[in-house]
Amino acid sequence: QVQLVESGGGLVQAGGSLRLACAASGRTFSNYVMAWFRQAPGKEREFVATISRIGGRTYYADSVKGRFTISRDNAKNTLFLQMNSLKPEDTAVYYCAASGSGIPTPVLSYEYAYWGQGTQVTVSS
Repeated sequence: QVQLVESGGGLVQAGGSLRLACAASGRTFSNYVMAWFRQAPGKEREFVATISRIGGRTYYADSVKGRFTISRDNAKNTLFLQMNSLKPEDTAVYYCAASGSGIPTPVLSYEYAYWGQGTQVTVSS
């Protein structure tokens, strides 16, 4: 069992930045591929970014590529998402997730067994 708690969300103007964090506890953090997903009102949950167990491989949704950076600190059991050049369409609840999948960078939500409670990000125009 892995427990995940997100933080760092908030209200920001378009063009601004936010840094999300996800603190993990329970099992060994470095055993899991980690990812960020998001869900906007009235829309399905969508993949944002994923990072491999040691952090050597990352993969991003086209909508955030070049603006968002996913990283992890295995010594501190923490996942991060640096979000720059934010747009109103980035407004959503952001979730971190953990996967024990053998795939280095899975992008489908069903491949992730553990989820945080989410943190709200609101970008005003």
